[in-house]
Amino acid sequence: MELRATMRSAKIARVPAEAGSVGASSRERILKGAERVFGAYGFDGASMRQVAEAADVPVALVSYHFGSKEGLYRAVFERRVPTVVEQRLAGLAIAMSEADLDRRLELVVKALVFPMLRLRAHDRDPSFGRVLAHETMDPSSEQRGFIREMFDPIARAVVDSLTSALPGRTEQEIWWAYEFMLGAMVYVMGDAGRIERLSGGLCRPDDEEGAVRHMVAFLTAGIRHGAAPPAAQLRTTQESKRPKGGKTHATGDVSKKQRKSARRRAD
Repeated sequence: MELRATMRSAKIARVPAEAGSVGASSRERILKGAERVFGAYGFDGASMRQVAEAADVPVALVSYHFGSKEGLYRAVFERRVPTVVEQRLAGLAIAMSEADLDRRLELVVKALVFPMLRLRAHDRDPSFGRVLAHETMDPSSEQRGFIREMFDPIARAVVDSLTSALPGRTEQEIWWAYEFMLGAMVYVMGDAGRIERLSGGLCRPDDEEGAVRHMVAFLTAGIRHGAAPPAAQLRTTQESKRPKGGKTHATGDVSKKQRKSARRRAD
């Protein structure tokens, strides 16, 4: 019954949707242009006029569809994020069905990075990765709240899944692992071709299969074997490496007695 009602609603909505196909086409062009412009200049550096020029539409049409620059910026995220979140949730469901914890960890890492790298490979365009990088580092990001609103719930789901795969790790270690994974992923998403140039074409960010395979293997190994030593142990290690007998890089092998003698002469 509910399915039939949904189908009827879809049929009713189809007529205005088809009638507005020209508007939908211009809206999509604006969003694609906005993604490139925001990716290049960030939110503060981009203008509605630049977006209109990139989309080859009048500025008034950009305002008509999105109202303001922040409204347009939000629409860029809303165009991408739901699919990414849906794919991550599906990947996490598969990971959590895996009893072997090593395999579960690998699948959790893949659930996080695969949707974004797939998006990058499909579009062959680093723009959305750059938009994310700009927004993550922008001091005004918290005020806009897009990352918090759209990504924080799935972030907590990823961390919960990581925790289940790493029962011996502290909560602090899990959150740092998540942060490091994000950094690696966003960097590859925004790469405009540097790794391809450096590697002589061996590595390409838009090589979906290769990028996912190498990143998942690297991040999984780092998380699995990269447990931080306890702070007390780290302090003990640093103290044991401290030069004895008053030696420092500045004094070298000069003894304490010689240094005292030198100071007396200076007085």
